[in-house]
Amino acid sequence: MKSEHPEEVQLTSEWPSDWMRAVLGMFALRALEQGASYGYAIIADFEANGLGTVKGGTLYPLLSRYESAGFVSVEWRPGDAGPGRKYFSLTDRGRSELERTRSEWLRFTANGNDYLDTARTGRTDT
Repeated sequence: MKSEHPEEVQLTSEWPSDWMRAVLGMFALRALEQGASYGYAIIADFEANGLGTVKGGTLYPLLSRYESAGFVSVEWRPGDAGPGRKYFSLTDRGRSELERTRSEWLRFTANGNDYLDTARTGRTDT
C-alpha cells in the first residue's frame, strides 16, 4: 500500500520519524567515517547504536544524493557467494560536511538541552 504522503520518510524505530529525517544525512556520513561500507551494514550500524531501523528505500536515495553532491564515492565490489555490493566511501568534501554538521549539531543540542533543562523553568532572564 502506497503512502498518501510520498515525501514521508519510511523509518521504523522508537524515535519520531521527523527526528530521524532531520539527522539521517549526518548519521549516514558518520557511519562512513571509519571506512567504506554498504547499505545493509550502515543500517545494521544504526540499529546496533540504538538509532532504530532505517529502510533501504530511505537510505539509498540519500546516499545517491550524497554521491551527486560529492560527499561520497561509490564502488561496486563482487560478492563472495552472491551478487556484488555497492560500497560507499566518504570523500574529502564528505568529511568536511560531516565535521560542519557535527559541530553545528553539538552546538544546537547543547543549546536545546539548556533550554529544556527543568532547572531553568523559573528564570526570567532573556
